[in-house]
Amino acid sequence: MYRILQDVNSPKDIKNLSNDKLDLLANDIRKFLIDNISKTGGHFASNLGVVELTIALHRVFDSPKDKLIWDVGHQGYVHKILTGRKDKFTSLRQIDGLSGFLKSSESEHDVFNAGHSSTSISAGLGMVISRELNQEDNNVVSIIGDGALTGGMALEALNHAGSLGKKFIVILNDNNMSISQNVGSLSKVLTKLRSDPAYFRLKEDVEKVLNKVPCVGKEAVKAIQKVKTGLKHTLIRTGIFEEMGFNYLGPVDGHDIQGLTEILSTARDMNDPVLIHVITKKGNGYKSAELDPGTYHGVSCFSPDKGICKSDKITYSKVFGNKLIQMAENDKDIVAISAAMPSGTGLTEFSNKYKDRFFDVGIAEQHGATFAAGLAKEGKKPYFAVYSTFMQRAYDQILHDICLQELSVKLCLDRAGIVGNDGETHHGIYDISYLSTMPNMTLLAPMDGIELEGALEYVNNFNGPIAIRYPRGEVKNVERESIDLTYTTDPEKFGEGNDFLIVAVGNMVIRGLEIVESLKERNINGSVINPKLAYPIKNDKLFEMINSYDNVYTLEDNIITGGFGSNLLMECTGKNMKFNKFNIFAFPNIQIVHGDVTSLYKKYGLDTKSLVEKIFEDFK
Repeated sequence: MYRILQDVNSPKDIKNLSNDKLDLLANDIRKFLIDNISKTGGHFASNLGVVELTIALHRVFDSPKDKLIWDVGHQGYVHKILTGRKDKFTSLRQIDGLSGFLKSSESEHDVFNAGHSSTSISAGLGMVISRELNQEDNNVVSIIGDGALTGGMALEALNHAGSLGKKFIVILNDNNMSISQNVGSLSKVLTKLRSDPAYFRLKEDVEKVLNKVPCVGKEAVKAIQKVKTGLKHTLIRTGIFEEMGFNYLGPVDGHDIQGLTEILSTARDMNDPVLIHVITKKGNGYKSAELDPGTYHGVSCFSPDKGICKSDKITYSKVFGNKLIQMAENDKDIVAISAAMPSGTGLTEFSNKYKDRFFDVGIAEQHGATFAAGLAKEGKKPYFAVYSTFMQRAYDQILHDICLQELSVKLCLDRAGIVGNDGETHHGIYDISYLSTMPNMTLLAPMDGIELEGALEYVNNFNGPIAIRYPRGEVKNVERESIDLTYTTDPEKFGEGNDFLIVAVGNMVIRGLEIVESLKERNINGSVINPKLAYPIKNDKLFEMINSYDNVYTLEDNIITGGFGSNLLMECTGKNMKFNKFNIFAFPNIQIVHGDVTSLYKKYGLDTKSLVEKIFEDFK
């Protein structure tokens, strides 16, 4: 099936392969990625784009002595394959299997854990300085994408590294994409570098000369190519990177292993900071991914022959995006903001329909939050839609620039709760905890898609900082006798059972109802409350409902520390309310591993069956 890959079990096996065999290896790896990711799901287009780059890196450098630091990590699959983990790829992103990101606990070749963007240069510079202080001899290489370079942290690190002048290699993997199309002035700078006519005219001229010279020896060809490379570096106006203290090499074709090997070897032998500008094509080698890299960025299982089947399922993101469009038709002050993820957050159609009221700030959540604050200060209604896990990056801006100024920014936390296979860096299980520490903040947790629509209407007319959290995936609506989108923050009770009460947050209301139905078969009758507000917990009706029960359980898809249950217990204690049982069902404050959502709920005892047994024990 594979011509070369079966013989490559460590980076050492790459170093003695001929150039022809390296190209065969690249083809094998692409086939391997397609074969495996189509079965397990995972980050697809980004890995297809770095096959040759990863091979060249391991050919030139000696991992793990030399430190290869991959930004974000979702382009690290090829690195995993070449560092002895290809036989485990059937377990990729499965519970107890290979992580979809880089993990030091998984391999000595994964020198730094990653899951969020723009971290590699900072981490790499720390390793450079440690090397200098320890008087060691190794190379440190940080590989960062052009999308991640829009993150302020990456620019801060470049500024610091350039000023120190230490031996350090930064590889800019430029595919003109993050998850969605890149935006901003920095993207335009890179486009200018990619398309500089001076380099391409020179490249064509050299190739014409070489073709006309008969019997040119290999050494002569290499010498001429080196001259071409040197002239290229001189001709291209490198601007920003050299001004920051880096030697700029590039742009270089990211799918030419021999060219990459040469330029990496040149950088390895330099003693100053070097930035290598590598041009790659996201999805390279799989036509559908090349044509639509956004859709093929992160995929579920798919047919290698037919590609991804478009789903017609209604997701929470779609409900959010559709409702925002509907509201924007009648409210000219509504503005939508994305941090490089309009598709993932359901804002693509909004961005097309209201171009002048949609802003993609790039991978820059901190800027996005304060940008929203400025809009709100002048009377606009900014909706900032970000995955819950990424909103954590803007903690300070939310606190200082939004909450302390009591500005009416609408924070829309997509992917709240566990997200499954992407694992600990992507679970949105901290938002209740960190937002409930902020003054003037209100946090809504609609229980389903119908309530999400009503909650968005409420949010639109709310005066002050407000956030709304909703989960990943397909909408499951609670059965109702009639649908009324009129939303209030008064708690809603389901059932009349008096034996126990479950106060469940957001979509966990559905799980609470399942528990009540199951225990009813054992003659234990309970009720469920949807509190609507995850924070603040100040509604007198909620306390009246709770006070009539001796056995109270809270249920949430947040960590237990500082979560809804902990906050509710504190409020009840302050009111001298006493219970026979008050148990908090939430995720423990530990790393919640990767795996499918169903398996994770079971692993941490938050599936319906486990919770039924826990509550049943209290009635034996």
